[in-house]
Amino acid sequence: MSDIAAGGVPAPAPGAASRRAPIITTGPVAWVRANLFNNWLSTAVTLLLAYLIVRWTLGFIDWAFVNAVWSVPIVNGQAQTAACREIKGVGACWAVVTEKHRFILFGTYPFDEHWRPALVCLLFVALYVVSAMRRFWSWVLVPIWIGTLTLIGVLMWGGILGLTYVPQERWGGLPITLILATFGLAFAFPLAVLVALGRRSRLPAIKMLCILYVELIRGVPLISLLFMASVMFPLFLPEGMNIDKLLRAQVAMILFAAAYLAEVVRGGLQALPKGQYEAADALGLSYWQKTGFIILPQALRLVIPPLVNTFIGFFKDTSLVLIIGIFDLLTAGKTAIVEPAWQGFGVEVYVTIGVIYLVFCFAMSKYSQDLERDLNAHRRR
Repeated sequence: MSDIAAGGVPAPAPGAASRRAPIITTGPVAWVRANLFNNWLSTAVTLLLAYLIVRWTLGFIDWAFVNAVWSVPIVNGQAQTAACREIKGVGACWAVVTEKHRFILFGTYPFDEHWRPALVCLLFVALYVVSAMRRFWSWVLVPIWIGTLTLIGVLMWGGILGLTYVPQERWGGLPITLILATFGLAFAFPLAVLVALGRRSRLPAIKMLCILYVELIRGVPLISLLFMASVMFPLFLPEGMNIDKLLRAQVAMILFAAAYLAEVVRGGLQALPKGQYEAADALGLSYWQKTGFIILPQALRLVIPPLVNTFIGFFKDTSLVLIIGIFDLLTAGKTAIVEPAWQGFGVEVYVTIGVIYLVFCFAMSKYSQDLERDLNAHRRR
């Protein structure tokens, strides 16, 4: 019995060194062999794709860095783009981004006041970071959000504290994208939770209204809602009354996002085992106590991936406001290359804008993965 270790596994012989599993059966090498070089067909496909990826990567490096033009001279206020046109697409003309980066980021906001929208973008990023920290997940976030959004409004509008007043018609670029996305999700999510709860209500009137709202909003494209908010809605207002175009677009986007988020939340509520509802009822909790402390936290935990997927899609959908003349990030980029000197260099501008969208969307995706792993750690035990 002395030769048998705990658990029925034979004990190693005295003095024998412990040996690791062969590298060809475990670890990265084993994974590569099993998934990429399992047979001749898999090996051929792997080598072909590797060749194409390496070739594309080297070509992109040559275009984006080796043969690129980073700046051009400015004569009498006009950019001399002859150097960019001489390379004829062999290299990128990043000079358009170098020259037009302020317009792309801040639109027609007064040039001398660009520090204000730049600070607004930093405040938005800081607000996202603080909101993502779980130590702040309490009522303390409410004054933080109110204070930050108030400061953002003061910086963008001005008119007080010695700041020059800037009307909303001059706003544009990245701040507009962040404003639409942040306010849209901040107001759409609680509305979505209420609508999802309403769709599961036992009161026929509330349930029917929620179903009608969701099906009506989801049945039309976002462009139609924006068009209605911009063109048709003012026709129903009393004479002399006007609501800002940005506010109308924001309300349309909130209603649109809430309808889609409501279905995601409803999916989480339906996926929750019935025993959770019965256990909450057995504790004698009221409807709102049961929903707020037991049902909703578990339901939202189950639907983190589709929730974040909807968030990311909504963040990119903010670019559709260009159809109603709002200068978001994409619209500012398109307008930046209207100037004859820079026509033909739109790829560089769109790549830059794409990188900005990628940074925000990837950050949301990565955070959701980490959050899902932490919140569902108990399920892997």
